[in-house]
Amino acid sequence: MVHPIRPDGGEGRAGGGRRFAPGDLVVRREVLRDEVWFGCPTICVEDSPDLLALYLPPGAEFGFPATGRFPCGRHPWQVGGHRAWRGHGKLMLHRPGEAHSVDVFWAGPERAFAGWYFNLQDPVRRTPIGVDTLDHELDLWWEADADGYVWKDVELFAQRLDEGRYPGRADAIRAEGDRIAALLDAGQRWWDESWSAWQPDPAWPVPALPPGWDTVAP
Repeated sequence: MVHPIRPDGGEGRAGGGRRFAPGDLVVRREVLRDEVWFGCPTICVEDSPDLLALYLPPGAEFGFPATGRFPCGRHPWQVGGHRAWRGHGKLMLHRPGEAHSVDVFWAGPERAFAGWYFNLQDPVRRTPIGVDTLDHELDLWWEADADGYVWKDVELFAQRLDEGRYPGRADAIRAEGDRIAALLDAGQRWWDESWSAWQPDPAWPVPALPPGWDTVAP
């Protein structure tokens, strides 16, 4: 079963703050300009000193705060009418302090491994209910059995800069993308590729956001 959020915490692993046990509900939020912008319920798969692995299952409903300033507008998924995660779910692998996650995707009726998605984002920050971050739009995708990776959303990233979403951070975000590309070009793999065969616990129900998820201070 998915365990509800516990009031106890303890010393943090991968990223500081409270730690989570396998099966715990972990609320992943995006925070923009010190304001909660988006949230989704995930399940802790592993929380060790070197790795925080979170699973976003199919059917998990997204949360969008009802009120706020939203200087860059509402979250794109809210604007686009996306209300829940679809497909086979995705696994998100985070290392402490790193400005990206390595996301694992599956596809098709056999749930075949689809590829690695290098999602540029703020390093995750622990909260009493989960983790906070902010997606940086710019990403890299390495499809299963492909010879190499491709860049994703380059033009959209430029558009987000024009919208003022990442003031003063454009160079740092691009540098992180270039760093990942250089590592991949050098044949380095800083994540365990056996995650491609990972299977979720069939006993896990689809988690839900807890009441007040958007009022916990970032």
